[in-house]
Amino acid sequence: MQSQIIDHRHPKWERRKARAASIFDPKFLGPAAVQSVAMLHPRTMAANPVMFVTEIGACMTTAVLIADLVQGRAAWAYTLAVTLILWLTVLCANFAEALAEARGQAQADTLKRTRRATPARRVTGDTEEPVGSEALGEGDIVRVAAGELIPGDGEIIAGAASVDESAITGESAPVLREAGGDRSGVTGGTRVLSDEITIRITAAAGASFLDRMIALVEGAVRQKTPNELALTVTLAGLTLAFLMVVAALWPIGRYFGVDLPIPTLVALLVCLIPTTIGALLAAIGLAGMDRALAANVLAKSGKAVELAGDIDTLLLDKTGTITMGNRQATHFHPLPGVSLERLARAATWASLGDPTPEGQSIVALGHKTLGAEAPREVPEARMLAFSAQTRMSGLDLPDGRTFRKGAPDAIQAHVQGQGGPLPAALPETVAGIARQGGTPIVVAEGHTILGVVGLSDVLKPGIQDRFARLRAMGLRVVMVTGDNPLTAAAIAKQAGVDDFIAEAKPEDKLAYIRQAQRTGRLIAMMGDGTNDAPALAQADIGVAMNSGTQAAKEAGNMVDLDSDPTKLIEVIEIGKQLLMTRGALTTFSIANDLAKYFAIIPAMFMLAIPQLAALNLMGLATPRSAILSALIFNALIIPLLIPIAIKGVRYRPMGADAILRRNLLLYGLGGILAPFAGIKLIDLGLHWLGVA
Repeated sequence: MQSQIIDHRHPKWERRKARAASIFDPKFLGPAAVQSVAMLHPRTMAANPVMFVTEIGACMTTAVLIADLVQGRAAWAYTLAVTLILWLTVLCANFAEALAEARGQAQADTLKRTRRATPARRVTGDTEEPVGSEALGEGDIVRVAAGELIPGDGEIIAGAASVDESAITGESAPVLREAGGDRSGVTGGTRVLSDEITIRITAAAGASFLDRMIALVEGAVRQKTPNELALTVTLAGLTLAFLMVVAALWPIGRYFGVDLPIPTLVALLVCLIPTTIGALLAAIGLAGMDRALAANVLAKSGKAVELAGDIDTLLLDKTGTITMGNRQATHFHPLPGVSLERLARAATWASLGDPTPEGQSIVALGHKTLGAEAPREVPEARMLAFSAQTRMSGLDLPDGRTFRKGAPDAIQAHVQGQGGPLPAALPETVAGIARQGGTPIVVAEGHTILGVVGLSDVLKPGIQDRFARLRAMGLRVVMVTGDNPLTAAAIAKQAGVDDFIAEAKPEDKLAYIRQAQRTGRLIAMMGDGTNDAPALAQADIGVAMNSGTQAAKEAGNMVDLDSDPTKLIEVIEIGKQLLMTRGALTTFSIANDLAKYFAIIPAMFMLAIPQLAALNLMGLATPRSAILSALIFNALIIPLLIPIAIKGVRYRPMGADAILRRNLLLYGLGGILAPFAGIKLIDLGLHWLGVA
């Protein structure tokens, strides 16, 4: 099938854009509000040290409030205000994470509706028996005809059909799935639209790809990434440091004759510790996976999404990724002394046992060339199936004749092994086809090489523009192919990649990735075939196409549900956006805290140390007004930043230095100026209302 290049004018992308814009969708608000209260349990809060300390502070001020009310102290109103604002701060933080989880849960619920008990026809020998999909186990064989749902994940072992995968991918256009190639994988819950296929089930009930998708997109099973864990530890260290500083202020205040009640100290602590980033950190990570799934990419972990932002080298399989996939036989090139008919007949014989699209195209070209005289299948013949290891296929007839076709070096080695000569015209014929960007397939009968079949590759539409975008991101694109170096060079030049690996076997891809990783590079690999599985597993980011084999999907840590070979661009942008969002909000949070120092510290000690009035840059009215204003601003800024945390900072291709300058200018300077303006306005409001 010709994969569709993503068009942002496509209605599906417009719908995604609209969904992304509605951060506060009413259907998410209710569950998120309820969940934010349920998350107040200490065991849940302990996972976020910053907000856990804030909750403990809220509990302490609540206890002081009760004591004030019981004893009739005049300070109860101030204590009540501090207590309410602290609980609001905690709930806002929980709400940010719960809202991100609610969006992921909504997607999981959509997938759950897709999963259903599906009638199946299990094949045992020559008989069929009707069973439910839940009764199927790994290795069972089922037949699915047009109009029927595929009962479970599997590999097509016979037949070809158009399949409607819109329930999984959101795409309405049917896709072709067929046996014997890299598009043999099918997913339970999708519908066969034409013909009949035979499927071997590869996942037992409850362990299907769809079941794992549901588990992975639910926020409850998400694990923190290494960078997120490192930032959490840093925030915990800052919180501990400020906790010791605030604890030391009480005796300092006593020395200067300043009474610092517990609500004031708690308010100071909450304003000084990085509550903003602490409150939004989980939401940022959850939203990263959510955005990946919105792009129809299943990330098996948050680490995979985040790591995508650091990738510097991308390996792409040529066939089906850079090119259309189905190379077509276009010309027979007989060597001197060999007739066109003899070459066509030998090539057709050699391809009868090759179920790959390329092999079948040679058979089709042979029938077109020879007409009624084209070879037909012989039941007694022994067929040699094509494999990635031998890189050739063939057929042995009962009368002793043997036919082989495959990669030039493989056929040459085969012929030389039988003592046959290498024709002098062969290298130039092979090179001529390769120079034109074609793929030469050498054909031999017995120990005699007869000629070459030219296969043509067609690039995916717009692939050059996509690679230009990747280079703008600083990525190096490497094409991987089993073709000879001349063919690979022609396709690489035409596609605009930076490098290529020719005549690549599975172990060659694996060796290249390992070597690059030893030099410090982070590698992304995209593939769809079983022979890609080792490389997908070794790569830092392995993206498997949903149309590919089950082995590829199991090996990768991401699955592209659209099977779009250029989707990795979106994945990398999402990863970089996640890192930029976290960096931007961390910068804002630290700058935000710096500004709040000038609001609270001078106000607390101004009366005892008049010289500190010079630091009251905001001109706040009273100490209590300063504390309440800073605390209110601290609580309100969290929900105001939720859209940025969930939608992410807009990604623009730029270097690390440019990103740092932009963050410091926009979020650093903004983080300093926003509290000055916000706290002052809140202070004026409180003073006007006579609250403090």
